[in-house]
Amino acid sequence: MDPFGGSSISSAARSEAAIVSGAIQDAHLLVVDDDERLRALLQRYLTSNGYRVTAAASAAEARALMKGMAFDLLIVDVMMPGESGLELTKAIRGQTQMPVLMLTARGEPAHRIAGLESGADDYLAKPFEPRELLLRCAGLLRRTTPPLRSPHREVRMGRTVFDPQRGELRRDGRPVRLTTSESALLRLFATNAGRPFSRMDLCARLGIALERTIDVQVTRLRRKIEEDSKLPLYIQTVRGVGYVLVPDRVD
Repeated sequence: MDPFGGSSISSAARSEAAIVSGAIQDAHLLVVDDDERLRALLQRYLTSNGYRVTAAASAAEARALMKGMAFDLLIVDVMMPGESGLELTKAIRGQTQMPVLMLTARGEPAHRIAGLESGADDYLAKPFEPRELLLRCAGLLRRTTPPLRSPHREVRMGRTVFDPQRGELRRDGRPVRLTTSESALLRLFATNAGRPFSRMDLCARLGIALERTIDVQVTRLRRKIEEDSKLPLYIQTVRGVGYVLVPDRVD
């Protein structure tokens, strides 16, 4: 079954949908569907509209991904072999407040109610219009994403100050040179201060192929920020997870 009801997705429609998703295009979505074709269609369509998308073929695969990566929205098919979308949603609801959008070919009220009772935030019956999927995703993300901090705020770490908007690092008032990759990594840390990221998640968000590259960049950043890079105070290692930025304050 075509989840889009046979609708063609033109360039104009993609452009219109991209406007719909707007400020939350950087969101990372997890799509879970056992149908390979539908999964690929959803991943391609959502990616073409500015989202970062990871796909899983089963609830078990989704669980494994969620252990190592942070997601902003879960899109899950209700009817799957083994653990269903309903069961997956019930299981994770006590662990995360990540919004859940359920997809199913069943549109009867009883099934919609079952989905919402399991902890889903919204429900979309297949087939659906592409633009409606974008609107549903954008609506859920707007309701659950905290307001962005002022882009002019600076992150202070001892003698160093980082401006996420400009990608500039200063130490004792003097500029410190950052590579493009180092600036992107530090910006991600700075705009999510206190939030731990796994190496896998950092690779996905920054478009890096090897997790080892993250370790190398973290080491370089520590040398430019920390008083003692071997005993870091600001870019800390979270055992079994990855890294987190713990600044002195955000002005």
